[in-house]
Amino acid sequence: MLTLLLLRHAKSSWDDPGLDDFDRPLAKRGTRAAAAIGSFLGASGLKPGLVLCSAAVRTRATLALLLCELDDPPPEVLTNENLYLAGADAVLGELRRAGGTTPTVMVVGHNPGLHALALSLSGDGDRKALADLAMKFPTGALAVITFDCSRWSEIKPAAGRLKRFITPRGLA
Repeated sequence: MLTLLLLRHAKSSWDDPGLDDFDRPLAKRGTRAAAAIGSFLGASGLKPGLVLCSAAVRTRATLALLLCELDDPPPEVLTNENLYLAGADAVLGELRRAGGTTPTVMVVGHNPGLHALALSLSGDGDRKALADLAMKFPTGALAVITFDCSRWSEIKPAAGRLKRFITPRGLA
């Protein structure tokens, strides 16, 4: 059994219009949300063994705040420039390449790619979570999808089961 944690970066700041999109930091609301999602993961026992993280500032900041809320040892973290604004197929390709047999992998990335991937992989699952996911994938949201296989290279569209769909607002 494999567990995929798809995490969209927390709310980013638009305070400096001169910053390149890649370099935008988190907003205050985003820092609170990232910590809240980390606390949820720690309390739920959903600790990843491997994290694939976009190289953008806001994704790395989201991950750093989240990891502060988890027990040691920290997961292996692979920062990947190919995940920056990547589409669903590109994210899935990176996951299949890097995941190996790690039981729980987290991807920290961006929309619309993460939303499209979560919808593509979730063939079954919690009805309310599926309905919420169908509507939107807001900043700081986390989709928890399980697969009945042993290698990430084996996962296929619609083969996953959406177990949870968590938003920062839902944790408040």
